[in-house]
This record gives sequence, C-alpha cells and structure tokens, in this order.
Amino acid sequence: MAEQLRAQQLRMANHIRDPQANPPPPGIEARRLAVYRQLFLGNVQSMLAGSFPVLHASLAPGQWQTLTADFYANHRCQTPLFTEMAGELVDYLQHRADLPGWVAELAHYEWIETVLLLADDAEPAHDPDGDLLDGVPVLSRLACPLAYAWPVSQIGPGHLPQQPPAEPSLLLACRGRDHQVQFSRLAPLAHALLVSLQEQPLTGREHLAALAALVGAEPESLQLQGLALLNDLKAQGVLLGTTPRTYLNPL
Repeated sequence: MAEQLRAQQLRMANHIRDPQANPPPPGIEARRLAVYRQLFLGNVQSMLAGSFPVLHASLAPGQWQTLTADFYANHRCQTPLFTEMAGELVDYLQHRADLPGWVAELAHYEWIETVLLLADDAEPAHDPDGDLLDGVPVLSRLACPLAYAWPVSQIGPGHLPQQPPAEPSLLLACRGRDHQVQFSRLAPLAHALLVSLQEQPLTGREHLAALAALVGAEPESLQLQGLALLNDLKAQGVLLGTTPRTYLNPL
C-alpha cells in the first residue's frame, strides 16, 4: 500500500511539474490538476520574479513564463530551501546557451545581492592592525569581486545590449554596516588584487609580486601603488586586517 501511494504521489508530482511529458494520475479531474499546477508553478514564478526584478522586467512576459516553466519542469534543484531557489535559477541559466548572454550574467548580478544580504555576519579571525604587506590580508566575507562580459549594472527594459562591450564590467559587491549591499566599479588592478586575495593565502607583498609578474611590471614600482590600494580597501572595510601566514597554512 505504501509503495502504491508513493507511486501515485510521484506520478502526480511529475504531471504537475511537466504535464506535456507526464500523463496525469487516474481518477483526478483535469481541472483540479490544473489548479494544483497553477498553484505550485505560480508560487515559484512569483518568488523568482521577486528575486530577479530587473531580469523579470527585461524579458517579454511570455519569455519569462516560458523560461520559468522550463526551469520548473527540467531543473533538478539540489536544495529544498526556498531561500536558495534563486541560486538554482542562476545555475540553470548557465546551461541555456540559446538565451542572450546577458541573461545569465544579469541573473548572477542580482543573485549576489541576495547572497550577501543573507550571509552570516561572522568574519574570519584576524588582526585589525596587522601589516598589510608582511601579513596575509583577510578579505571580508561580505565583499565579493565580480567580472562580467556584459554591462549588467546598466541593463534594464530600456537598455538590452546586442553585443558585449570591448571591456568587461569589473565590480565589487559589498554589504555595509547598515546591512545594505552596494556595488562599485573596480579598476583592473584592484579587481585582480581582490581575486588574488580571495583565491590564495599569500602575504600582501607576495600578492603584489605575483600581480607585477602578471602584468610585466617591476615589483618595486607596483608595491607602492599596491600598498595604497590595500590601505584603501582596509579603510572601506573590504579588508578586515591580516592573519599570520602560519595561521592559514599550519606546518
């Protein structure tokens, strides 16, 4: 009996998810099934529209409905949490090569704000007065460097670019003490430094030496500029301070 009930529930769930590909369970009126489908799909579409207001407004109503219905039917979410549904749509859009390239990037740009708003306030251990050159600079968990091929901060219903610009959009998303997420533009050097800080636990001096080698500059010439940049990021709260090299890489 339990297996039969499970099979019936699964058949109904599959039909509600994708009625074109899955026949309805027997004995249930089609009108009732349509009500169930509209209830479930409508809730998902409404929640996603609230999470991606610019993307929702930028797509034609029919395109948004078709896109979210396909997501509902074919994407297998890795989490049951509604608060993580937006991230599931971002993952789904990465595989939709038939859509304009700005769609996936705009969705990611809007999703990052939600990620930072819901992020835990707890920061990693650090010395707020540490030496930014000789210590390992600690990036705040509430700050995230971003790079997009499309000008995501400018896209909207009145501006839908046909081709990506020659230069990428380099941005910093950061949640402040007022719990508001702000986006700011980054120069290429600042973006490269933040990505380096995010990816590997090196001292500030080592990060700057690696960047100098990357751009073909003399380490000494870049160090002064880099130190000023590190201090500026610290003043903005993007960098919290430092931690000793041995703290992140114990022997």
